[in-house]
Amino acid sequence: MSKLVVLKIDGNLEQGLRATLEIGEDNARSYIEAHASLPNSTDLNNSLIQWQSKYNSVVNNNSRIKPKEMIYGGSINRRINECKQLETKINQHLQSWLNCQEFSSINNTLREELNRDDIVRVLIRTNDEQLQQIPWHLWDFFQNYSKAEFALSTVTFQKTEQSLPKPKVRILAILGNSTGIDVQKDRELLESLPDSEVIFLVEPQLQELSSQLWEQKWDILFFAGHSETHGNTGKLYINQTDSLTIQEFSNALRSSITQGLQLAIFNSCDGLGLARQLSLLNIPQIIVMRQPVPDKVAQEFLKYFLLAFSSGKSLYLASREAREKLQSLEDKFPSATWLPVIFQNPAVLPPTWNSLLTSNDINKEANKSTFKLKNQRQRNFFTLIATSLIVTTSVIGARFGGMLEKWELHLFDQIMQSRPAERSDQRILIIGIKDEDFQIPEQKDRKGSLSDLALAKLLEKLQPHKPRAIGLDIFRDFPVDSKQITLKTNLQKSDNFFAICQVGEPEGEERGISQPPEVKNQYLGFSNVIPDSDGVIRRHLLSMDVPITSLCQTPISLSLQLAAQYLKAEGITPQIVQGNWQLGNIVLPRLQSPTGAYQNADTWGNQIILNYRSYHSPLQIADIVTLKDVLTGKVKPETIKNRIILIGVMTRTSGDQFPTPYIAKQRTYQEMPGVIIHAQMVSQILSAVLDRRPLIKTWTFWIDFVWVWSWSLAGGIITLASQKKLFYGILTGGILIIVLYGTCYWLFIQGNWAPLVPSAIALISVGCVKAITNPNKM
Repeated sequence: MSKLVVLKIDGNLEQGLRATLEIGEDNARSYIEAHASLPNSTDLNNSLIQWQSKYNSVVNNNSRIKPKEMIYGGSINRRINECKQLETKINQHLQSWLNCQEFSSINNTLREELNRDDIVRVLIRTNDEQLQQIPWHLWDFFQNYSKAEFALSTVTFQKTEQSLPKPKVRILAILGNSTGIDVQKDRELLESLPDSEVIFLVEPQLQELSSQLWEQKWDILFFAGHSETHGNTGKLYINQTDSLTIQEFSNALRSSITQGLQLAIFNSCDGLGLARQLSLLNIPQIIVMRQPVPDKVAQEFLKYFLLAFSSGKSLYLASREAREKLQSLEDKFPSATWLPVIFQNPAVLPPTWNSLLTSNDINKEANKSTFKLKNQRQRNFFTLIATSLIVTTSVIGARFGGMLEKWELHLFDQIMQSRPAERSDQRILIIGIKDEDFQIPEQKDRKGSLSDLALAKLLEKLQPHKPRAIGLDIFRDFPVDSKQITLKTNLQKSDNFFAICQVGEPEGEERGISQPPEVKNQYLGFSNVIPDSDGVIRRHLLSMDVPITSLCQTPISLSLQLAAQYLKAEGITPQIVQGNWQLGNIVLPRLQSPTGAYQNADTWGNQIILNYRSYHSPLQIADIVTLKDVLTGKVKPETIKNRIILIGVMTRTSGDQFPTPYIAKQRTYQEMPGVIIHAQMVSQILSAVLDRRPLIKTWTFWIDFVWVWSWSLAGGIITLASQKKLFYGILTGGILIIVLYGTCYWLFIQGNWAPLVPSAIALISVGCVKAITNPNKM
């Protein structure tokens, strides 16, 4: 997949910078944005200046800069070694600068949003000349992403005309003043290019050059010879006596750009000044050498680049490949890989060699044949399409009426149980209160499942080890005993203890269960769960609108409160975006009926589908210890530190048991304690945000429709293909059903709940209809 990354940088190395990152598909709008800053770096700035001076002393005697008399002291080997030492220093300063804490949000976003095998164009947009001199290819990002390459760009730009394909790629090659250098090698390389028409201007006059740019259409402009930059002005030496600035033939260049000029290559020295001037004319792409370039390096880069580009590689990857191959020359020519750089107009998509060429007659004939074949198939299968549409509409209608819900939920449970095992969540610790815990001395005067004394001692054991959050999944709608002053104070002042209450019904006399009087509303979470029509918990209620008559007035679930408290330490805060909860970059997609199997379900509040985590059993979602274990000091501190602690009753007689999609030995739905259900919900949120574990999502109506229709078509095609062999038709249909199940299973693991039951019914129905309507052919 091709991605475009734009890094806008405002500021300079001496005063610090502001940076904005945008990521999107190539040739599309960005879909994510991040902001950061970079501190000033005088070390990097000074090292760059020292390197430029030292580099010039090494290469100017055999470079493509304007010939002039230069005298340097010291041996060439010593100057090369000093230059390499400065390279190392610049690399160290650059990595330290780009890996600073202030820039981490951009670094993290890049690595989260991009895959290692993505093809990535990175545009560094800045007007600061010293920032343009930075060897950005040394950034460790480019070491990790082998298909990424950077280009420089100015802040302002304008879109230009794209080149129309031609039978051959048209190249205007200017061979300028070649005193002391060998431009004949450049000529030979250009002449060897496939599917190209190269016009050479050898040491031309200005009028001759301008005439070619005005009167002809070119894809690529190439210059080889001497050049240099003074301040912001680049200068080309086009013959032995004349030099030109870009400004002096800007009208001719502008005309050529308007007629479709796509790429300018300046295989000459000190080209950043040229690139900055050309960018004002909005030329699409420019390749220049940022410093004086040795003749050998210029020739080798051109050879490697043209070979890769003309063979079909993208402009960016061809440039990176050619640049990296220059490393073999760095024993004699230091910093050779630092020299080539692309200057890009952000409004234009880089061309490929093939995009500059017209398609051949063979391709045109192939396209015509394919079109005719498609028309023929459309005529042959008109009846099939009509039948499949009728069947699909009928099946979707039955689904909308709720007739398929029971079957779909049953298959949901089967797939849920058959998924690969996952490790237990080490971010959670469950303290389960079991039958034996009711007999310990601390539970002597308990009211409910947990006495004040036991709770006080439990918190005294837990809090010193700094858990991130403690959730009490036990109702306490009564005040703390007056003797337990310390417990009362802890409940009132704790910033990581969360209790539950139960929201009452919007209508009716049931007003719910109130909170512990000592706990503030901000540390409350409701315990309500949503069973399906068969009583099974398959959905996860995150938040809801609370009736004003309810005794419990928190709109947020215990699971979301605990997850948010844990993620707070990771710098992630929950927010609602377009009606959905969002934590960091992860959106929890709200379930809204009708959707998927839930065509008539009550999807009030903010619900998502619960993606259970199962190790050997879903009960083993996390480590479980007893109340007695904690109070007697049997639990290690590291088992508590930085975890979410969930406290709840785990007895069969507690009344806090809920059926789940898992089947017990008795072939009935396996019931789990409420504290396990809450742990599953907390784990789902944390795993989605921190581990990128998929959330289960349903599809839109039209995606469902197309999916079911596709399988109905497949059933009809199989029937038609097996018209005279009933056995093979049934066998192939059976295999197709297995493929359907396997596909839906794989999609489910990826987080997509595909309509399996409707697709199977449609597939079988269309096959049967076609078999019945063509009995003499079967």
